[in-house]
Amino acid sequence: MPLLAHNSTKYVIRLFLIALQGDPLTRMTSSGRMYSEDQEMSNMFDRITFDPGVMGGRACIRGMRITVSLVVNLVTNGMTSEEILREYPELEEEDIRQALQYAASLANEEIHLLSGGHP
Repeated sequence: MPLLAHNSTKYVIRLFLIALQGDPLTRMTSSGRMYSEDQEMSNMFDRITFDPGVMGGRACIRGMRITVSLVVNLVTNGMTSEEILREYPELEEEDIRQALQYAASLANEEIHLLSGGHP
């Protein structure tokens, strides 16, 4: 059994790093303003929402019962944006774009091993 479940890996690593050394996600812009990765992500993905009462808290599009994973699966199975918008008229082109960008950002996640202890 893996130590961390895939869906919770990023959250658990963040909690561990915060406990170890403070908030590692706070950065400084070139103008000297502080911002956090969470703020950056929420601005970048303003159409991606999480609500424990909607689809079990999975990433959804604008609070609807349409998950990011559904949109990504539709695209990977060959549907065009036009076909998706025809099937799901409540969606907008920007919803599809952000769903794909959000999935891509998750694929860029890096995990760094801590030194000492286990190899």
